Amino acid sequence: MAATIGLMGAMDEEIALLLKQVERQNTVVLAGINFVTGLFHGKEVVVCKSGVGKVNAAATTQVLIDRFEVDTILFTGVAGAVHPELNIGDIVISSSCQQHDMDATPLGFARGIIPYQEVSDFPADRKLVRLAEKACSKLCTDNSFIVGKVLSGDQFISDYDVVRELHEKMEGACVEMEGSAVAQVCHMNQIPYVILRSMSDKADGTADVNFAEFTVLAAQKSFEILNEMVAGLSR
Repeated sequence: MAATIGLMGAMDEEIALLLKQVERQNTVVLAGINFVTGLFHGKEVVVCKSGVGKVNAAATTQVLIDRFEVDTILFTGVAGAVHPELNIGDIVISSSCQQHDMDATPLGFARGIIPYQEVSDFPADRKLVRLAEKACSKLCTDNSFIVGKVLSGDQFISDYDVVRELHEKMEGACVEMEGSAVAQVCHMNQIPYVILRSMSDKADGTADVNFAEFTVLAAQKSFEILNEMVAGLSR
């Protein structure tokens, strides 16, 4: 089977622009999820919407690996800014991903550490990170992007004190609901990945932009970066 790229998003807005560009589409439904295969920049791809949350993301990632034999996974979407220097619309490229709601501190483990497991902070593929940086340098003319840790949890964060703690104690750049699940499954299967997130809000309740409206704008920016990355991937 030819090498295949998995392109994931959590919501319809995050994959709609991709689907408009994929050629020779064929849809396969597995576990209630639509997996759209086809060609993008002449490369075999599978585009899918995981749904929101870590369980959805993990299940979708494993299907991509098992059923479609992807050798690379790129995940795009929106997130809440945790790093104080990030603004709405800025991009975070994952250096790694970790669960912020994994909390076994009563057992003596630090927050975010998965008990009895060697790795809890899952590094993104360096080549994919560099490819994402190159794409962002070209498309984000104001250098509005950083490489940093993506934190994930099954909750929408909107409290300033929580945001500060996530940055200061867990060194997070942004917070969302899927990335660490994708990262962990990729790590378990030795599949290179990177997460791209566009900041939809400040994750502290101060955002003056409507989330639903911004998601559409962020999707356009994420698509442009992903488009540049896939075009630059050597197969």
